[in-house]
Amino acid sequence: MTLWFVFAVMTAAAIFAVLLPLGMGARTPSDGREVAVYKDQLAEIERDVESGLIGKVEAEAARVEIGRRLLAAADQESEASAKPSLGLRRAAAVLALIGLPIVALAVYLPLGSPQLPDFPLTARAKPADGSQPLETLVSQVEQHLQKNPTDARGWTVLAPVLARLGRTEDAIRAYRNVIAYAGDGATKRADLGEMITAAASGVVTADAKAEFERAHALDADEPKANYYLGLAAEQDGRKDDAAGIWRGMLGKGPADAPWRPLVSAALARVGGGEVPALPSEAMAAAKDMSADDRDTMIRGMVERLATRLKQNGDDAEGWLRLVRAYVVMGDLDKARSALSDARQAVKDAERLRQLNEGVKTFGLDG
Repeated sequence: MTLWFVFAVMTAAAIFAVLLPLGMGARTPSDGREVAVYKDQLAEIERDVESGLIGKVEAEAARVEIGRRLLAAADQESEASAKPSLGLRRAAAVLALIGLPIVALAVYLPLGSPQLPDFPLTARAKPADGSQPLETLVSQVEQHLQKNPTDARGWTVLAPVLARLGRTEDAIRAYRNVIAYAGDGATKRADLGEMITAAASGVVTADAKAEFERAHALDADEPKANYYLGLAAEQDGRKDDAAGIWRGMLGKGPADAPWRPLVSAALARVGGGEVPALPSEAMAAAKDMSADDRDTMIRGMVERLATRLKQNGDDAEGWLRLVRAYVVMGDLDKARSALSDARQAVKDAERLRQLNEGVKTFGLDG
C-alpha cells in the first residue's frame, strides 16, 4: 500500500504541474486602465508646457518615455485578448486528470512489479559470479586499502593471500599493517617472521629472528616461531640447540599437530636422535586424525618453499629440504618431481654433488 500511495502522490504532482500554467493563462494581465493612465500623463505634459512649468526638451523626453510604456501596455492587452478559450482549458485539464494515470500504469505494469524485493547496494556491488581470477580480487582489495589504509580486517585478509602468491615483500608490508591496526599477537609476529625468512631465500635473518623471539615472548608454545628459532640455531651451527628446541616441540605438542612431520624431519636432519615417544592415547588419536588436518600447516610451508625455489632454483639446500619434506609427507611422486627439477635448476657442480649425496638415503632413484 505504501508503494501505491507514493505513486498517487507522484501522479497528483504531475497533474498539478500541468494544470498550474493553464490556470495562470486564464488571467487577464490588464483591464485597459494602465493605457488610460499613460494618456492622462501625456495630456498633463502638454498643460505643463503651455503654463511654462517645464521646458520643451524635458517635455519631449517625457513624451518619449510615456509613449514607450503606452505601447507596451497596448501590446499586453492585445495578447490577453488572444487567450485560449475556456473550452480548450477544460479539455486539457480533463486530459491531464485521466491521461496521466493511464499512461503511468501502462508504462509501469509491463516493466515493474510491486512484489519485487529490494536489491541492496552491497549486493549490486558484488560480481555476478565467483569466476574472477584471484589476482583481480587481490587488486580490488589493494585499491580499497589505498583509500582505507587503516582497515585492519582488509590487511588481515590480504596478507596470507599475498604470501600464497609469492609476493613476499608485499606480504611483509601487509603483516606489519596487520600488527599496527589489528593489534599484536604471537601468530601475527610468527607470520611476519616467516615472510621475512622467505624473502631472504629461507635464511632466518636478524630481523626475522627478532620477530620469532617476540612471538615466543607472547606465547612460548607458538609452533611456527619455535620451529624457525630452531632453524636459526641450525643455520648458526648450533645443532644441539636446534635439536633441543624441536625435541621440546614434539614432546609438548599434540599428536594431531600438523607441523609434527616437518619438525620430525628437521630433528632427524641435525642428528637429534629419536623423536620422543607419544603416549598410547596420543598414538590412537593420531591414527584417527585425517590427513588434511595433519598436513595443513606443513603443506602450506612446503608450498611456499616450492614457490621460492621456482624463483631461485640454484639453492641446493632448499631443494634438499623440499624433497625431504615430500618424503616425510609420503608424496613420493612430488619428491621425485622436485628432485628432477632440482637437478635441472642447480648449475654449480659442487652443489649438485651435495644434492645427490643428500637424497641417496631417500631411495628415490631406485
